[in-house]
Amino acid sequence: MNDKLLTWEEAVQWLKSQPDWQELVKACYYDEHLIDAAKRFAASEEWQAVQDIVKHMLPCKILDLGAGNGISSYAFASLGCEVTSVEPDPSNIVGAGAIIKLAKEFNLNIEVVQNFGETLSFADSTFDIVYGRQVLHHANNLGQLCQEASRVLRAGGMLIATREHVISRQADLDVFLRSHPLHDLYGGENAFMLADYRRSILNAGLIIKHIYRPLESVINYAPLTSAQYKFKLSTRLSKFVGGSTAQWLVSQPFIISLWGRIHAWRDHTPGRLYSFIAIKS
Repeated sequence: MNDKLLTWEEAVQWLKSQPDWQELVKACYYDEHLIDAAKRFAASEEWQAVQDIVKHMLPCKILDLGAGNGISSYAFASLGCEVTSVEPDPSNIVGAGAIIKLAKEFNLNIEVVQNFGETLSFADSTFDIVYGRQVLHHANNLGQLCQEASRVLRAGGMLIATREHVISRQADLDVFLRSHPLHDLYGGENAFMLADYRRSILNAGLIIKHIYRPLESVINYAPLTSAQYKFKLSTRLSKFVGGSTAQWLVSQPFIISLWGRIHAWRDHTPGRLYSFIAIKS
């Protein structure tokens, strides 16, 4: 690792300056103009899949935990939700400053609080939904972060933690960190074992309703679209069952689910993405 680490903003700015990493820049919603990134996210299949999960609760009070540059806050506010964004980084490009600018420019109902998720300043039972996109794996204390998320949720409220990095064994963490394009620059990446996420969520008094495996939802495999994923799967299956049968198979939701389960059983790639949906009883 470099002796002198960069800030998150500096690391992202470096990434944006690298011609070979522009696809990753786009996938991470680091567009040159923040509103372009926010609108792209709000129109994405990933966001649509999240919206489908919570549509029966909207509009409501949302805590966007580790909100980053505010693309999720923008998406929730655009649906009429009352949004509170918690983001410890003050950056005007990738942190709280960016969210403030976004909210003011488009007159969005977003309150920005610069804080860490382990020490939330809100009263108990304040929010209907606590949402975090790629947040739990950054926790300094995963158990405490989940406890705080549970505390500020009302009874019947929902925790949505998406695109969390998972490792199969602790030794895989170094493999994942060495492969990450930015960790060597700013030192802020991490991953936990699936059992750690489950334990922390359950110990916080939450009931896990669903765990989305890497290929079970576009929430995890985005920026690949569902059509692109089905085409890739169909191409693979056609080698064994023929093209028309393969196309029919990938049109069946239970086949997609079954393949996702099989893939998750076989896949031990360090840092693969899982998402968690939990309810406060």
